[in-house]
Amino acid sequence: MTYPPPRRLLLSIHDVSPRHESEIDQLYDQLADNGGDKIAMLVVPNFWGRAPIERGSPFATRLRRWSEAGVEMFLHGSIHRDDVRHRSRFARFKANHMTAGEGEFLGLDAAEAGRRIADGRALIEDVTGRPVAGFVAPAWLYGRGAHEALASARIGLAEDHWKVWDAMDGRVLARSPVITWASRTPGRMASSLAVAAVARTVPTPRVMRLAVHPDDTSEAAILRSISSTIAALSRNRMVSRYTDLIEDAARMG
Repeated sequence: MTYPPPRRLLLSIHDVSPRHESEIDQLYDQLADNGGDKIAMLVVPNFWGRAPIERGSPFATRLRRWSEAGVEMFLHGSIHRDDVRHRSRFARFKANHMTAGEGEFLGLDAAEAGRRIADGRALIEDVTGRPVAGFVAPAWLYGRGAHEALASARIGLAEDHWKVWDAMDGRVLARSPVITWASRTPGRMASSLAVAAVARTVPTPRVMRLAVHPDDTSEAAILRSISSTIAALSRNRMVSRYTDLIEDAARMG
């Protein structure tokens, strides 16, 4: 008899970098209270070109310890900043309205995207001593070049706003919106708080994803919302690792 896969809640910390070390500590403690070691960290090798992760540094040592404790390490771009002049109106719209200049992989060609993925992967795997769990583009924004590079890189898992997929074969492993918060403007913060409140009370997909960012620590209302949302969604879900989705897919054939 084939049993349906369990309902899961995936927790992730974005923009993991020496630049945000104290904020990452705060978010880790908050998520670990609910998920233990079942947390994903999305690591930026050199955030905005100003905070390189150096082999042998104290922060690199911390990444290795977190990885050894069971935290999944994802590559999260290279510098996180979008330096491309976008030609299409649709790409310009996404670059200007879906992120504040941080859609690094939205406009890269396949060669440059592949180079950044390879270099970042080598750094994180050298620092942690383990393979990365996958790749997530900054701001969850992928251009054609990024998708082509991912297909060649065989790097593991990937996700965007709406789904998680196996980057090696394109197989979709879960379809669900990611719950995240924004503090850039009062309007965006109010909207993100409202979305999280709705997610706590309405029927939601089997797999739910919750992503937090360093800037979340600057707003007490967001921190309260994060805790409330995790508590609500974990009542009927297992806090899980992203790689558990691969086992679910294998179980379902």
